[in-house]
Amino acid sequence: MRKLLLAAWIISATILVFGKEYPKPNILFVMSDDHTSQAIGAYGSRLAVLNPTPTIDEIASEGILMTNAFCNNAICTPSRASIMTGQYSAVNGVTTLSGRIEHDRQYLALLMKEAGYTTAVIGKWHLK
Repeated sequence: MRKLLLAAWIISATILVFGKEYPKPNILFVMSDDHTSQAIGAYGSRLAVLNPTPTIDEIASEGILMTNAFCNNAICTPSRASIMTGQYSAVNGVTTLSGRIEHDRQYLALLMKEAGYTTAVIGKWHLK
């Protein structure tokens, strides 16, 4: 969350100083359940040969490949809430599959909107 705020501040400061807006990068965040890094070819694991992932590998080669990311909750709904809020489950209140996150606490989507992005969620959501 701090990095996102810092990035928004840098973009705003650049616009103020130079008087023009630089193009924003497109952002695609893909989260898949039960898909360990060992099962994705871009990470170069031994399992990549058994189950090729050419589309994911191509997306990774053209963007950013996260090599030091951790899941702070093994349950999908609390994990999604943690990504949206930047907070652990004990703080954001979503600790079970039936958890709910209020609109005004969806900081990631709100900050991205403030930065001029259009956001969408496609697929499994579970946060009511």
